[in-house]
Amino acid sequence: MDECIRIRSPFDAATAGVLQTGQQVLLSGVIFGARDQAHRRFAEALARGRDLPVDLRGQIIYYVGPTPAPPGRAIGAAGPTTGGRMDTFTPQLLAYGLRGIIAKGNRSPEVIAAIVQNGAVYLAATGGAGALLSRCIKEAQVVAYQDLGTEALWRFVIEDFPAIVAIDSRGRNLYQIGPAGYRQSHANSR
Repeated sequence: MDECIRIRSPFDAATAGVLQTGQQVLLSGVIFGARDQAHRRFAEALARGRDLPVDLRGQIIYYVGPTPAPPGRAIGAAGPTTGGRMDTFTPQLLAYGLRGIIAKGNRSPEVIAAIVQNGAVYLAATGGAGALLSRCIKEAQVVAYQDLGTEALWRFVIEDFPAIVAIDSRGRNLYQIGPAGYRQSHANSR
């Protein structure tokens, strides 16, 4: 297994530019958590020329709706939401300056084009590992849209959050490369 690359969030276009599809990263720093309804509100605010509740330029959004924190923990289970659910809103946020996304699953061609155009990166977190991933979240605070409950906008301080570069800033897509490599190696073994 390749060595993990340690990076801090927020990060700039240069950092996004060196990340390559398939690399494992350990992310530390500040990220924001948001899901469908928060993204809808982001889009509405931007369409009206209004500011977002936090400046997401250069930031990372984790598509997550965490569960309540058990005693002694910052947060409960915090597994990734399927990225495709936010595909309608993502190009607009990337054009605004969002630098990265953490979720699970493949993205639409429009989102991939926006990732390339805006020098961003898409990181995949392991689905079904919400309880383990939550241990990397050291602080959790709702910073906007509290009325949305679990779909509020969260600010997380994370330490060594594991992810894989799924789509890099050049548009190379692990969800295409991985299966193609498997098919090739399987064909060669016959």
